[in-house]
Amino acid sequence: MANIDVIDYEESTGRLREIYDDLIAKRGKLASVHTIQSLRPESIVKHIDLYLEIMFTKSELSRARREMIAVIVSVNNNCEYCQVHHAIALNHYWKNESKLEQLKANYELANLDTVDQALCHYAKLLTIDPGKANNENLTQPLKDAGLSDSAILDATLVISYFNFVNRIVLSLGLSMTKQEANGYKY
Repeated sequence: MANIDVIDYEESTGRLREIYDDLIAKRGKLASVHTIQSLRPESIVKHIDLYLEIMFTKSELSRARREMIAVIVSVNNNCEYCQVHHAIALNHYWKNESKLEQLKANYELANLDTVDQALCHYAKLLTIDPGKANNENLTQPLKDAGLSDSAILDATLVISYFNFVNRIVLSLGLSMTKQEANGYKY
């Protein structure tokens, strides 16, 4: 149960109902991470625009890699909601439940290629110790793994976005079961 008031679909009217209907049409259903913002409907629109820009637009990073980064950030923030949702999204591409479970338990043992290992390490560092970047070039291992500056920017945007969303989810008391996480359009 959320820690603040939420206007559910059935109670929504006007602009909020339009936003909800649009999300259902495009995504297959409403996510709690959007309905938690129901008291500020336009923030839902801006939030989904940012999400789509970071996660779905053309990038050197595949959709799977971006979902993998989302999982690593969420694991390190102990955000079960985003872990569940984005692990399902990642497995839509990987189709390997045991690899996915190993990624969540310890990405270093998940049989990932060099680029994925570097991305996971970068995601973990920026999540648990973002200030470390003040004293150390955290992007060099990504460059050494062959990633371009554009790909590094995209990875940083994914990491930053999921740290933002994890904090919304955790502070406002959202939870998600695996059953609730199914049914979205990927």
